[in-house]
Amino acid sequence: MPALAVAHPGNLTDVAEPACDRNDSRLTDRGRATRERILRAAVDTMRVKGVSLTTLDDVRAASGTSKSQLYRHYPDKDALVRDVLASQAVEVLEREHQLLQRLGSLRGLERWRDALIERNALQNGAYGCQLGSLASELVDRHEEARMEIAGYFETWEGLLEAGLVRMRDSGVLRADTDTQRLATCLMAALQGGYLLARTAQDVGPMRIAVDMAIAHVKSHVVPTV
Repeated sequence: MPALAVAHPGNLTDVAEPACDRNDSRLTDRGRATRERILRAAVDTMRVKGVSLTTLDDVRAASGTSKSQLYRHYPDKDALVRDVLASQAVEVLEREHQLLQRLGSLRGLERWRDALIERNALQNGAYGCQLGSLASELVDRHEEARMEIAGYFETWEGLLEAGLVRMRDSGVLRADTDTQRLATCLMAALQGGYLLARTAQDVGPMRIAVDMAIAHVKSHVVPTV
């Protein structure tokens, strides 16, 4: 599984470069549409069944493509998994960028929490985090994938930290606040919350975990006189 490009918070368009994008200029419009259909079918199938239980035949059936079409775009499962991971990273991080790019207050942090929990509640927490779910299956089997997923989480955590830095610089948080540690605290609570919500198929544990992390952030607020 070749390495992907990892971006920093200000350059999310380059966060991951699917192999299919590098070959895009060689494809006809029909070919691009077929490849996109295969990739979307793979994302959806792996999200429900998991990476290990999803076969290329499953993806072929779900996408309505022939074997020759599938293997023309994805000669093996590793190539397909690579693009599934890249596409999910782009989707998650672009969404997080929209939610966090102007974070600068406690209320903004609570709105971020609410958006994630409301989204996860649509499926009763059944499928967890798009990146976290892939991580649980891939990090012990593919070292390159582990490194890339670690980079994606670092980018995500960097978006949180940037918001916390703005809160510190504007006087919401104390000047001695360790924003990096707080960002890690929020990310750990979020990912643990996703896992508990997935297991219970109930977003309640996720809300509790993130609320406790936000309460820790609030303990660093500058006291009002």
